[in-house]
Amino acid sequence: MKLSNFNFNLPKELLAEHPTENRDESKLMVINRKTKTIEHRLFKDVIEYFEEGDVMVLNNTKVFPARLYGNKEKTGARIEVFLLRELNSEQRLWDVLVDPARKIRIGNKLYFGDDDSLVAEVIDNTTSRGRTLRFLYDGSYEEFRNKLTELGETPIPKYINREVEPEDAERYQTIYAKEEGAVAAPTAGLHFSKHLLKRLEIKGIDFAEITLHVGLGTFNPVEVEDLSKHKMDSEELIISQEACDIVNKAKVNKHKICAVGTTSMRAMESSVSSARTLNPYVGWTNKFIFPPYDFSVADCMITNFHTPKSTLLMMISAFMGHDLMRKAYDEAIKEGYRFYTYGDAMLIL
Repeated sequence: MKLSNFNFNLPKELLAEHPTENRDESKLMVINRKTKTIEHRLFKDVIEYFEEGDVMVLNNTKVFPARLYGNKEKTGARIEVFLLRELNSEQRLWDVLVDPARKIRIGNKLYFGDDDSLVAEVIDNTTSRGRTLRFLYDGSYEEFRNKLTELGETPIPKYINREVEPEDAERYQTIYAKEEGAVAAPTAGLHFSKHLLKRLEIKGIDFAEITLHVGLGTFNPVEVEDLSKHKMDSEELIISQEACDIVNKAKVNKHKICAVGTTSMRAMESSVSSARTLNPYVGWTNKFIFPPYDFSVADCMITNFHTPKSTLLMMISAFMGHDLMRKAYDEAIKEGYRFYTYGDAMLIL
């Protein structure tokens, strides 16, 4: 499989700029891998495809307001600072991306807020746009984090061609988000409403929660034709013993295990035993799944519609088979399904 196998023409108008009015009323394409059939439903109908004892694996990471705007000392130039990850909480060191990067050099200071109540100093270059910042703030660590939250905005993806709106703070977050640390939402989970989760629970579906803090690497373009040479960014991953017990018990009892999103799938495939059961894990993963690939844990998955040449599309192709994926995507474009972060969903059985 080469990069060019994953290219297709995606009409611009199918990139979703806003979420649907109700979370669980986005469109749902249901694909059966055995029969190669495609159905068109609404997301809330997903409940009809699961039985008591089946398990959905949810990524409970929580997006933090990672995009800040500051001004460069002396020139006052407006600089976007995208917080990637905290390197040292005591020294308030952060790994960030800056834009425009050519203006930002080691030693520069950036001022944030109308009253310049937060200042950062550039102490290192990491990549072409990457920098290490030390934040200078007179207050406790908790007050400092509150200040970041107050000044930051929801990091909706760049392709969304509009200003951040108040609804994004709520809608660019799953309703079961708990563990703060992601700079991008695990988008398949955005379709679940409180009502739908309750109905699934009443039906006897179990939920196993894992945490994979989604980084910007999710959006990194693949720039090599030979996929085996692509390197994924590392992301922090936590799989508890409790989650493993729920998944492994369902596996023994021959119940369905559904990965909600590519992040949940990647998390599980990053920590598998030789007996194809799920193991607890705390650490980092840079696992890249592309065809051909033999999946060990989940036997179905929920995912959004992904953009051409993305690593997410490659995982979907590995899971459902390349020809069936192409057929489903052709159908999605014909039927006007909405793509990407705020787009529609797919259930692969």
